[in-house]
Formats: sequence, C-alpha cells, structure tokens
Amino acid sequence: MTDFAAVREAMVDGQVRPSDVTLYPVIEAMLTVPREDYVPEALREIAYIGDHLPLADRRVVLDARVMAKMLETLAIQPNELVLDIGAGLGLSSALIAHLSEAVIALESDETLANDAEVQLAKHGVDNAIVETGTLVEGAPKHGPYDVIVIEGGVGEVPQSLIDQLKTGGRMAAIMMDGALGRCMLGRKTANGMDWRWSFDGAAPVLPGFEKQTIFAF
Repeated sequence: MTDFAAVREAMVDGQVRPSDVTLYPVIEAMLTVPREDYVPEALREIAYIGDHLPLADRRVVLDARVMAKMLETLAIQPNELVLDIGAGLGLSSALIAHLSEAVIALESDETLANDAEVQLAKHGVDNAIVETGTLVEGAPKHGPYDVIVIEGGVGEVPQSLIDQLKTGGRMAAIMMDGALGRCMLGRKTANGMDWRWSFDGAAPVLPGFEKQTIFAF
C-alpha cells in the first residue's frame, strides 16, 4: 500500500522546493493536502508524478510545481477572498483554502463539481464553496475578489473576470502562445491590468479561453 504522506513529502522536497517556492504557508499547504484524493481514481497511484494529470478535454490537474509557484506568486493572505477558476476535483481550492479566508471553487463540469464538493467536505475544508458555472463568466455574485486564479492555460483573459477583481487585486494566469506558456501575475489598477512575467510554464488552453481572432476585410 502506498505511503502517500511519504510520497507527498518527497514531492515537496524534490519538485516544489527546488522550483524556488519558499513561502512557508504554501509549503505547508502542499505537505498537508492529500493530492491523491483530488485526482481521478485511476490516477491516484501517479498523483505525485510531477506532471499535469488529465481530467477531461483540455482540462488537467496542474503539475505540483506549477500550482505551487502560482500560489507563491500570488502570496495569498489569510483575510483574502479567492476565486479559483477551473477547480476540477478540488485540489487547488483545498490548497487555497489553507492560505485564504475563503475560496469560491468554480467548475463547469457538474460531475467534477459534485466530486469536489464531496472531497472538500470529507477533508473538513469548510471555507470553500463549490459553484457550477461557465468558467469565463466567473462567479460575480460572490465577488469582488482579492485574488483570482485560473487553473489552466489561457489565450486571453476575459474582461468578465477582470471586472470581478477588486482594484489592487491580483490574478495569476498561464498565458499560452502556441506550445509556449508564461505564468503572468496581473494587478488591477484604476487603468486596467498591469501584467508581469512570473515564470515559464505551460498548460492546455481551457475551453472558452482561446484567443479571439479578429478578421479584417
């Protein structure tokens, strides 16, 4: 029988820490949350493999290094409200729940959302609310948010999500250009979003987040 606690510690020591993740709350969350319970049952034994794990079409559980570095980049505070877009089976929301006051876990797939709700309740994560809805539309009824995290690649960030971020709030998104990706940290100002490179990383572009092509006639 797999000793997942030992494997989790090895993941943090071998994948997360060497990726320049140093914030103690992020490290603690990665050590505490049982990743194996938030991936598809058939993938439990490879939950810590060090790569994205497939959930559905263009949907993945992000590689632990990418997820940890995104959380490090955002430096989520204990008094902040977070919108987690594309929460899947709830892993990212469970991690964010350790760091924040509350997290809204938005998932478009009803089956995934139901399973996420079950797992989060099973593990006593009582500051996460699972919402089912279209990812690009966000969850405006719970906003505005201090932080928004997008759990997958994007061609461009919809204005609908930017509108749900507080002025001064932060957003992390993996901006994809073909096969190349960069995780960008955006801060909302009175004039719009100020985006800055955080680290290189790639993920499949989430359905609905493709870059819109403008045709000129």
